[in-house]
Amino acid sequence: MTTELPLFPLGSVLLPEGQLALRIFETRYTDMVRRCMRESLPFGVVLIQQGAESGAVGSTADVGTTARIVDFSTLADGLLGLSCVGERRFQLLRSWRQDDGLNLGEIEFLPAWPAEPVPLEAQQLAGLLRKHWGEFSEQFGAESPRFDDAVWVCARLAQVLPLPAPLKQRLLESDSAALALRVLAALVKTEQDDA
Repeated sequence: MTTELPLFPLGSVLLPEGQLALRIFETRYTDMVRRCMRESLPFGVVLIQQGAESGAVGSTADVGTTARIVDFSTLADGLLGLSCVGERRFQLLRSWRQDDGLNLGEIEFLPAWPAEPVPLEAQQLAGLLRKHWGEFSEQFGAESPRFDDAVWVCARLAQVLPLPAPLKQRLLESDSAALALRVLAALVKTEQDDA
């Protein structure tokens, strides 16, 4: 079953349960936000592969994540600030651009990542996140940490580690958060072995 969704192409990747802060200044996106809030709809976040966040987007990744607006505020510069949370992964089947510049897409939802513990190979990464949580906790507000939850740990690591967008996209395209964490743990191990 497919559905139509407004798209917000970005130079970054949002994972399920990930947090995303946005500054909205283009009319096409203020209109999108108004509609999403009025109708309680999510929008789709997709990684830009060619083009820029402002203006025309040449191409995007085929897998993205729906984002739901959980809070908004007027920023010091007068722009609209949004706090969003990643929900469901989707496959982008086709996309087009409205006359007002808003990107739309026909999507099909991918299976949700199952709830599962952090795999043994990624326990060290979860431990590092736990050890340094105090440094990041302000970024995540009053959220209660779930260091044994693979989906939660994967999303938080993707936010706090300086990972290149193509790697985050690879994590997003994994069939499960545990598999994504195994990929991340293997890359970290390779980096350590090469150092």
